Amino acid sequence: MILLQDFVKEHNIKMGRDALFDLLREHQLLIRKRKAKVQTTFSKHGYQKYPNLIRQYEPLAPNLLWVSDITYICLQQGFAYLSLITDAYSRKIVGFYLSPTLEAIGSIHALKMALKSCADCTNLIHHSDRGIQYCSHAYVDLLKDQHIQISMTENGDPLENAIAERVNGILKEELLQQQYADLKTARQQVAKAITVYNTLRPHSSCQMLTPHMAHQQTGPLKKHWKNYYTKNKEVTMAAP
Repeated sequence: MILLQDFVKEHNIKMGRDALFDLLREHQLLIRKRKAKVQTTFSKHGYQKYPNLIRQYEPLAPNLLWVSDITYICLQQGFAYLSLITDAYSRKIVGFYLSPTLEAIGSIHALKMALKSCADCTNLIHHSDRGIQYCSHAYVDLLKDQHIQISMTENGDPLENAIAERVNGILKEELLQQQYADLKTARQQVAKAITVYNTLRPHSSCQMLTPHMAHQQTGPLKKHWKNYYTKNKEVTMAAP
């Protein structure tokens, strides 16, 4: 609704977010969520796994915490796999790569892209799940070469990598189509979607700034949402 504020004021329209979604739903203008489910995380492997370093940690500047994840993109024949690296402070996607396979090379390409935009990584933590891509020698060595601390999820709870999961959802539910003809087309559209996400879409976790704008800030950024999970968890813990 933040992008429509000037329009609704000019036309004297009184409508909240829920009413807007109801109107869009009535005219079949909402994007339907995908029903397919593709496994992208394989954590039963022999590589070294690392502890979770970011519990209760909230970065107050960019390039202090990056979160990584892999999601899938539907093609007319099969799937492609999108590796994303997001700055946890600004929610800016700083690295990405769409690969035809789940091999570690896709995640390595995304990491190398992110590293090009980071002049100083000395205080940086890289957080991910325990998937084989992130535990592979090539990926870990690249992080260690840059003196980046390595953090990983420990119990499979999506909340341990919630920011990365949320960014995946925004891209796939708001900015990407459900299916693409081929890998080349998908790569072009992914790049466009990430540009829109980074530079045009205000983010409720970043004081309603775009991620690109938030990436230029330091200090606390006001969140425009309520943490219902924490509230419900407290109620559950207090229940007899």
